[in-house]
Amino acid sequence: MLLSVLIPAYNEEATISFLLQKVAEFARECKTVTTELVVVNDCSTDSTEEKVKQFQAGNKDVRLVYVKQSKNGGKGLAIRRAIEEASGDIMVVQDADLEYDPQDFNVMLPYILSGEYKVVYGSRFLNHKNKHSYKTFYLGGRLVSITANILFGLHLTDEPTCYKMFTREVIERMTLQCTGFEFCPELTAKVARLGYEIQEVPIHYYPRSIDEGKKIKWTDGLEAIWTLLRYRFTNQSKL
Repeated sequence: MLLSVLIPAYNEEATISFLLQKVAEFARECKTVTTELVVVNDCSTDSTEEKVKQFQAGNKDVRLVYVKQSKNGGKGLAIRRAIEEASGDIMVVQDADLEYDPQDFNVMLPYILSGEYKVVYGSRFLNHKNKHSYKTFYLGGRLVSITANILFGLHLTDEPTCYKMFTREVIERMTLQCTGFEFCPELTAKVARLGYEIQEVPIHYYPRSIDEGKKIKWTDGLEAIWTLLRYRFTNQSKL
């Protein structure tokens, strides 16, 4: 089985090299799947591209696909491009910052490999040792999760989590339209509408501050709720 780690990156020169090393470490140690890294540079204006190419040159044993968008389009569009470029039977989203630990793929993968689940989310809230950077982000995440649960009959603790793992079968049954941070609620809504069960597992979380480059805003939470509402009542044939 091949796991594609989808890495959208925009102006992540401070963290991208270390993040790629951490994913590479997982790839080298993992005995259950082969791993490829799919990096989509969302037209960064800093040295993100140079950092990725330096990593690529120094780690020939790591399977890495690299593409650069011709213009900045947003996280959702970058993930969609990564999905197009990916060859994996299984895919997982990995932000280019250092908030999430790729070693947690080892916790998520067994559920997919068992054949019982086709979608697994890594929950920051199931690991009670985790801290959160801002109370507004914490409460916003909770609100989005509650909204998803009410609208779709789910039992999620962390809908907005970055760590969403899914099989190729799942993603090929939908047409994603997201461009920005609404990737998460769009995927959740369509997964639920298509009847897939979402398994949650606890993961580690190391939040960064806005000063350290955190890009999400409170308005993205409102957009997430609107996205969930929109796809709750979208005709099934248009998913």
